[in-house]
Amino acid sequence: MDGSSLPETRSTCAYCGVGCGVLLRPDGAGGLAVRGDPEHPANRGRLCSKGTNLGETVGLDDRLLHPVIKGARADWDTALDLVAEKFRDTVARHGPDSVALYVSGQLLTEDYYIANKLTKGYLGTANIDTNSRLCMASTVAGHRRAFGTDTVPGTYEDLELADLVVLTGSNTAWCHPVLFQRIRAAKEARPEMKIVVIDPRRTATCDIADLHLPLRPGSDVALFNGLLSAIYDMGAVDGPFLDHIDGFEEAIAAASDSDPTVTGLDPLLLKRFYQLWVGTEKVVTVFSQGVNQSSSGADKVNAILNCHLATGRIGKPGCGPFSVTGQPNAMGGREVGGLANMLACHMEIENPDHRQAVRQFWDAPAMPEKPGLKAVDMFRAVGEGRIKALWIIHTNPAVSMPDADRVRDAIAGCDFVVVSDVTDRTDTARLADVLLPATAWGEKSGTVTNSDRTISRQRAVLPAPGEARPDWWAMAEVARRMGWRDAFDYQGPEEIFREYATLSGIAGGFGLDFDISGLKGITDSAYDQMKPTRWPVTDGRQGGRFFADGRFFTPSGKGRMLPLHHREPAAQTGPRYPFRLNTGRIRDQWHTMTRTAKSAKLSSHLAEPFLEIHPEDAARLKLAPAALVQVASPQGRGILRALITDRVQPGEVFAPMHWTAETAPSARIDALVAPVVDPVSGQPESKAAVCDVQPFRAAFYAFAVATERFTPGTRYWAQAKTAQGWRAEIACTEAPADWEAWARALFGIEGGEVQVVSDPRRGGFRIAFHEGGRLKAALFAAAEPVAVMRDYLAGLPGEEAPHALSGRVGADMPDPGPTVCACFGVGVNTILSAIAEQGLVSVDQIGQALRAGTNCGSCRPELAELLARIPRREAAE
Repeated sequence: MDGSSLPETRSTCAYCGVGCGVLLRPDGAGGLAVRGDPEHPANRGRLCSKGTNLGETVGLDDRLLHPVIKGARADWDTALDLVAEKFRDTVARHGPDSVALYVSGQLLTEDYYIANKLTKGYLGTANIDTNSRLCMASTVAGHRRAFGTDTVPGTYEDLELADLVVLTGSNTAWCHPVLFQRIRAAKEARPEMKIVVIDPRRTATCDIADLHLPLRPGSDVALFNGLLSAIYDMGAVDGPFLDHIDGFEEAIAAASDSDPTVTGLDPLLLKRFYQLWVGTEKVVTVFSQGVNQSSSGADKVNAILNCHLATGRIGKPGCGPFSVTGQPNAMGGREVGGLANMLACHMEIENPDHRQAVRQFWDAPAMPEKPGLKAVDMFRAVGEGRIKALWIIHTNPAVSMPDADRVRDAIAGCDFVVVSDVTDRTDTARLADVLLPATAWGEKSGTVTNSDRTISRQRAVLPAPGEARPDWWAMAEVARRMGWRDAFDYQGPEEIFREYATLSGIAGGFGLDFDISGLKGITDSAYDQMKPTRWPVTDGRQGGRFFADGRFFTPSGKGRMLPLHHREPAAQTGPRYPFRLNTGRIRDQWHTMTRTAKSAKLSSHLAEPFLEIHPEDAARLKLAPAALVQVASPQGRGILRALITDRVQPGEVFAPMHWTAETAPSARIDALVAPVVDPVSGQPESKAAVCDVQPFRAAFYAFAVATERFTPGTRYWAQAKTAQGWRAEIACTEAPADWEAWARALFGIEGGEVQVVSDPRRGGFRIAFHEGGRLKAALFAAAEPVAVMRDYLAGLPGEEAPHALSGRVGADMPDPGPTVCACFGVGVNTILSAIAEQGLVSVDQIGQALRAGTNCGSCRPELAELLARIPRREAAE
C-alpha cells in the first residue's frame, strides 16, 4: 500500500508559535506527506521550509523505543515504579521543594496540564518551569503588569489590517516565516502600508522594510521612551482612553528623562520613526526574542505597551502590541500554569483565593503558597544539591540553558534524573538515570495554542513505535503509583481537556481572561473533530480582541502604564571581552535540532555553525573568509566558522544556538552565555553576552563524506545529514602520523577498495573508500581550509564515483551549488545560471523559472542578493 489512497488528517505543525495547520497523509511505509491546510486560519495553506519538510523528520533511526534504567533496557512497570519511589522518598526525606520538573513547549496542553497538577497539587511544590522561560517570560511579566493577566490583545488579522507594522527584536522572515508571508502579501496588496524593523542586525526581515533601525543591543527602553515622549509632545495621547489607565503621568515623566541617543541611532532616523508611528493610527508592534531575552526584558515589553496604551491603539482592528511565541505550545503552557510563578488558567499562585479554588477543584493534598524556582535558579539549585530529583520532559537544557556547561554538570551530579523524550541522542538524555520513551509529533493527540490564542488539534496519524507512550500517560501512571489513582484516572486526552476547560470556568468566575468553559462538556467525538478555536470560549463570548473597551484585569479594572528607565545589559564589554555576542535562530533549523537535523534538505542551507563578524573586525583580527575562530566568554569557549558580513555592526557578533554535542561539540553557544536574568521575569539575557574572538590555528582542516554516520572527535567538527549519508567539517591542532589509519578509524572501515592522493610537501591528503564500485566514504585534508565542491561531494556516497578525489564536478555535469531554497532544493549556481541565461530581473521571475522562493518565501532576500550580483546592464537586457 503506497498511502496515496489514504485520507489526509488535519493537524498542527510541530515548530513555532504561528501554529500552522497541516494536512498529513501516511505513505504506508512509515513516512508522511505534508502540505499546508488551506482552511486553517493561521496559515491558509502556507508552510515554511521546516513545515514543508516535516515528512523527512519522522524516521525511527534514533528513536528511543523502550524505557532505559542506568543504560540498560527496562520495562515500563519497573521504570515507573522506580520514578514514583524516588520522588516519593525524596519528598519524604527532604521536603517537596527538593524535587522539580522542567518541561517544554513541545508538550501538548493536556500533557502540560497533568504536569502542573502533579507538581503543584500533589507533590506540593511550585518547582515546575518550562523552556518557555527562555523565550516568552518577559512578555508574560509585561502583560501581567500592564493588563493584570497574560493576555495577547489582538489577532493575526491585525498584521494585515495595520497601516504600520513595527517588527522589533523579531527576525520574522526566518523565525515566523508564515507570518512574514502574510505581512509581505498585505504590503504588496497595499503598497502604502509601511514596515519598520528594529534590530541590531540587518536580517532577512529587512527585505520588506521601509525603515531599519539598527539600535545598540539592550537600548529598546530608551527607544520606546523616546516614542512615548513624542506621542505626548505631538498631541497623540488618547484622552478618553486614559480614563481607563493608571500611571500615565509617572510614565511620561520617566520617558521625558530618557535619552534616546543611547540607542546609537541617527537623530534624523529616530525622528522619522517617531513621526511615522505617531502619525499612523493603525499600528501593530510585533516583538519577540530580541525584546524578551534581556536583563531588562519585562521593561522593554512594558515600554512598548506604554505607547499603545497612551494612544488607545490596542484591541482594535489593525492596532496593538503583539508578542509572537517561539514554540508550538508556548501559549498552551502559559495557560495551564507551566511557569513556576503561575497557576492554571492564568490564576495566581500567591493569591489565596485562587490557590484555594484550584486546590479544592483538584482535591489536592497540598498547594505551594509561593512561586517555585525559575529555570536558571532551578538548575543552580540542582547544582547545589538542593534539588535532588529532577524530571526533564522534551527539552535539552544541557545545551539550551545559559551557562550550559555548568547546567550539564549540575544535571550529571543530581541524585536522580528522569528524561522523557523521543530520542536518547541528546546532551541531556545521556545524563539520565531513567529514560522514558515518549510519542513524537505525528503520533500523539491533543491540543496546542498559538500566538493569537487559537486552540488547534494536533492529531496522531502514525502509530506509536515500540513502547513509546504519551507524556500525560507516563505522568499519570507515576501519580497513581504515588497513591493518587483517583485524581489521575484518565483514559485519554479528551478527559483531561474537559477537566481543564471546567477549571477555566472558575478562573472566569474570578474575572480573568482565560475561560474556555464553553468547551467543558465537549464530547469525545466533538473533541476529535474540533476546529481551530480562538479563546475565550464561554456562553457569552468567543474569540475577539481585548481592551478596546478599556476593561482590564487588574484589581482596579484599569490598565497600567509603568515609569521605565534604560538599563545597560548586565555584562559590559572591555579590553578582555570586547565583543557583544548576540544569539538566535537560523532559517531551517529548530532548537537543538533533534528533529530538523534528520532532514537532509534542512541541513543543506547552513550545514555548519558560524559566527557573523563585521569586515572591519575581521580585518583587525586578520581573519580570512571562512576561517575558524575561537570565541571566549567568562562562562566558556567555542569554535565556529567565521562569516564575514556587514549584517552585524562593528564590535558585535552573532551565532546561532542550534548545535549540540551530537552535531558540533565546540559550538554549544549557550555555554558562553551568562546566567543573568531579568529580575521581574527570570528570563535570561541571551542577546547581550560579551566575548573575545581570536583566530583558531589548526594543524589541518578536512572535509569528509560517508554513507554511515561517523564521529570525528577532533578539536573542531560539525556534522550534517545529507540525502546520501553524512558530511562533516573537521579541524585539529595536531595532524595524524598515519593519515590512512586515521581515516579508517574515523569511518570504521577495515578493508575495501582504496584510492589515495597525497601531497606531503603541501600537507594535502585525500582518500576514498569504495565497496562494490560505490563510494562508501571520502576524506579531503589540507593544511588550509579545503577547497572542494562540498555539495557535489555530499551527493556521491553510495554512488559510483571513480573520480571523487578530484573534489570537483566534471565539466559535463551540472553543479547546483550550495542550497538557497530548502523547500525545493534549488542551489546558488542553478539560480545564477538562470538569471544570466534567461534574463531574469526579479525574485518573482526566479520563482516562475525555478520555483525558488514560491513556498515559504524565506529565501527571497537571498534571491534578491543574487540578482544584485548581476551587473545592472545585463539585468536590464
